[in-house]
Amino acid sequence: MEQLFYNGSFVTMDESMPRAEAVLVRDGTIVQVGGGQLQDQCGPEVQRIDMQGRTVLPAFTESHMHVLSLGMFLKDVSLQTADSIQDVVDRGRAYIARHQPAPGTWIRGRGWNHDHFQDEHRFLNRYDLDKISTEHPIAFTRTDGHVIVVNSKALELIGMSEEARPVEGGQIDVDENGKPLGVFREMARQLVLDAIPEQTKEELRYLIELASQEALAHGITTIHTDDFKDVPNNFQKVIDTYEEMERDGSLQIRIYEQCNLPAVWKIQKFIDAGYHTGYGSEHFRLGPLKLLSDGSLGSRTAFLRQPYSDKPDTRGITLFTQEELDDMMVLAHSSGMQVAIHAIGDGALDMVLNSIEKAKAACPRTGERHGVIHCQITTPEQLDRMKSMDLLAYIQPIFLNYDISIVEDRVGKERASTSYNWKEFLDKGIPIIGGSDCPVESLNIMENIYTAVCRKNLEGYPEHGWRPEQCISVMDAVKSFTVNGAYASFEENRKGSITAGKVADFAVLSRDIFAIDPEEIKDVQVLATYVDGQLRYQAEEK
Repeated sequence: MEQLFYNGSFVTMDESMPRAEAVLVRDGTIVQVGGGQLQDQCGPEVQRIDMQGRTVLPAFTESHMHVLSLGMFLKDVSLQTADSIQDVVDRGRAYIARHQPAPGTWIRGRGWNHDHFQDEHRFLNRYDLDKISTEHPIAFTRTDGHVIVVNSKALELIGMSEEARPVEGGQIDVDENGKPLGVFREMARQLVLDAIPEQTKEELRYLIELASQEALAHGITTIHTDDFKDVPNNFQKVIDTYEEMERDGSLQIRIYEQCNLPAVWKIQKFIDAGYHTGYGSEHFRLGPLKLLSDGSLGSRTAFLRQPYSDKPDTRGITLFTQEELDDMMVLAHSSGMQVAIHAIGDGALDMVLNSIEKAKAACPRTGERHGVIHCQITTPEQLDRMKSMDLLAYIQPIFLNYDISIVEDRVGKERASTSYNWKEFLDKGIPIIGGSDCPVESLNIMENIYTAVCRKNLEGYPEHGWRPEQCISVMDAVKSFTVNGAYASFEENRKGSITAGKVADFAVLSRDIFAIDPEEIKDVQVLATYVDGQLRYQAEEK
């Protein structure tokens, strides 16, 4: 089938033809890009789609988020806008009243942030959640995903009602008498996740469908997703579910799985099963080994070189020893896998760079496209090391919406002055790959581009931008979600620009983001999303 998309303002992201008016598509692949003359060259059998003069970009690639977690976020108790502990309690009660789950059913929620609580700026605890229910086990995850708080019923099921046991790479908070408060940080979260019954394939399919619909509404057709952590003991079930959805036509987006396998034996099992980076098809493909080396800045579990400025008794948490990280990195690298490692603190980044350096020395090869996810608290010397190893920087511009308000308190002005330095990454030749870490933040690509370009929060603060010398151009921000995203998955010859030979994935915008005041970018809407030339999302008319 041939289709002609005409009367559009196509921003191709292809330097050989930056703008176009029409695109000819055959069986989901672009075959010609050009001007209005394409209409005259096409016969009556060609389906014609009038783009009504709208701005059209290549559909976006979301380089780091969590599809299953987003599905759960959309299905479970929504806590993202909770402004008090009482508000959290009220939302939990309302969810139970509305859904009437059977006693003993786990109640899950995500999105709370104690910095936004107006009554008390503290973490939730078991006693807060007991006010919601004592017959349902409850697990509420902090917005960053690095802390889970449970109620007394959940602690009973985990076997920790009265006493906590130490967890390497994690922490379980206790009161002055040593009794668990229900707060599980970093690797300790696994104790909670292991206690929750594993989801069925049918449940996983539903979560994927929910998340896919949300992605398409933001012009996203490719997602680099970390899903194995949500079925922690059965990565095969996740792979099987995606492959079955692709076969029966229900997988609406393209998936590049960031394979979260946080132990040498898990990586070896994965490799022994015949899996590797690049395994799969155009709609479901296995990507890099994904590891987390530390926590988050908001919960003070990101691992710093020096103590936190606002909590000098801690440097954060490392999830692995240097030796453990080295062993996993060497195994993956020597087996030909790509690797993408979460590092937020500068101390964690040191560990990650050391591991990658060791792996490359032990097994020299090129073109692996390893990367670091987040890269928030950094130094110029660390960026030089990243460049020397040809690493990718997976950044989340929208993080500044919250982090502007905390970063200088957390790490002090001196360390903050070399952090979130996206312009410096580009100046040094380090590719930046755009993402949101959803459901930590929204999938809204326009808000991400706005934040990268303006370096302000969504309310427009500060007036001139936070460290405005690190603002990047609209073009570079869009590249991070298109061309560079495709490069990160070794698919630059198949997607990322509107070019002959590439997939016909388009995002249709309400305004031309290259022509308007950058302050207005965050308000631009995605009107339609096409996958393989087929309309998969259309905004409702207002």
